[in-house]
Amino acid sequence: MKIHQLSVFLENKPGQLRTACEVLAKARINLVTLSLADTVQFGILRLVIEDWQKAKTVLETAGCVVKVTEVLAIEVADQPGGLAQILEIVDHAGLNIEYMYAFTEKRGGKAALVFRFENADTAEQALKANGINMLGDVELFRRA
Repeated sequence: MKIHQLSVFLENKPGQLRTACEVLAKARINLVTLSLADTVQFGILRLVIEDWQKAKTVLETAGCVVKVTEVLAIEVADQPGGLAQILEIVDHAGLNIEYMYAFTEKRGGKAALVFRFENADTAEQALKANGINMLGDVELFRRA
């Protein structure tokens, strides 16, 4: 089950992250999880938000460049080797992971990781075929 993620491109200078977060806060949009990566000239703020369409609109209205991508949220056993099990399936399927990041909250001995794969459909099929639980929008936002 693919979910939508927003990638917000921010100029790499003080205040840009705060500005994007304030825009979302004023629109009463809550963040479910996020990741921030930087380069010399810009940063990429990756967001998973329940109402991603509204978030995209308010960010673009504020002058942000926003890209929507599909990612997979995967339940992983929160124990030594849990991630290694997922990566073994990914490797055997010949899948390329572009990036990943984790949620901060876990439940019932499970953690949730967000993966961006080169081919999300193939990744979803391979993981499901190996009994890995995908988190859809409903489950994901209940966890947050």
